[in-house]
Amino acid sequence: MPLLVEGRRVRLPQSAGDLVRAHPPLEERARLLRGQSVQQVGPQGLLYVQQRELAVTSPKDGSISILGSDDATTCHIVVLRHTGNGATCLTHCDGTDTKAEVPLIMNSIKSFSDHAQCGRLEVHLVGGFSDDRQLSQKLTHQLLSEFDRQEDDIHLVTLCVTELNDREENENHFPIIYGIVILFSLTAVNIKTAEIYRASFQDRGPEEELRAARALTGGPMISIYDAKTEQLCIGPYSWMPFPHVDFWLQQDDKQILENLSTSPLAEPPHFVEHIRSTLMFLKKYPSPTNTLFPGNKALLYKKNEDGLWEKISSPGS
Repeated sequence: MPLLVEGRRVRLPQSAGDLVRAHPPLEERARLLRGQSVQQVGPQGLLYVQQRELAVTSPKDGSISILGSDDATTCHIVVLRHTGNGATCLTHCDGTDTKAEVPLIMNSIKSFSDHAQCGRLEVHLVGGFSDDRQLSQKLTHQLLSEFDRQEDDIHLVTLCVTELNDREENENHFPIIYGIVILFSLTAVNIKTAEIYRASFQDRGPEEELRAARALTGGPMISIYDAKTEQLCIGPYSWMPFPHVDFWLQQDDKQILENLSTSPLAEPPHFVEHIRSTLMFLKKYPSPTNTLFPGNKALLYKKNEDGLWEKISSPGS
């Protein structure tokens, strides 16, 4: 079944710009999203999704009221939502294996949804810019093509990617939007008209370095949250020692930016600090299975009464 906009089938391949020009409501929604001010989102009720992670929940979740992700330069943040019951998946895609990731996103919603319930599947794509290597353009095309190949009708509601999310300054290109949130409400109206907002985050945990290390060492897309138990499940992960980690830790900021980023000029200010802390983590834990996950058990977290993550099991328990 096709990817649809306003009930009409999308004609692919098209660039993101051509697609929104053919469907004016898409262009208007992208314009409105770009024009929003950035919301600073605190940790209360937040489920933060890192690169190559996905999380799915619904407005009935008693712990999570916000799904979000940021730090997307060439990456795209994807939101797939079932309008009938509000089941929502948010993921941070980097183009590593889009063909495998889109079915994973679809299945996460299907396993959560009541198929008898009225409603439709809606997808929102945000991120990327007009980068020199055209990585954003490639990822946009991959995502649109893979959603178009799925068996279910999927309605494209938001498309603010690549050239639609681009600004130019001193002949250099940058993303306009780096991060988004989707807010949940228990009222029936808001379930059906859930809005996406521009956002940035101070808290990207729990276990931010551990989760970032898994992505940096090439881990695939994974689901991190169990909506039935309302628990965040981290690991157990395994990876090989990061090659030349001491060499990279000796390099200056410019070398790290130029060699470990897909878009050196467009990264947020904390990028190098984030990479350095992740490399230090990988140096400390070259093989995490026994040190971080004794007994090969996951780290489990649950929101406490203040809406903050609290560990509910230790690795050895």
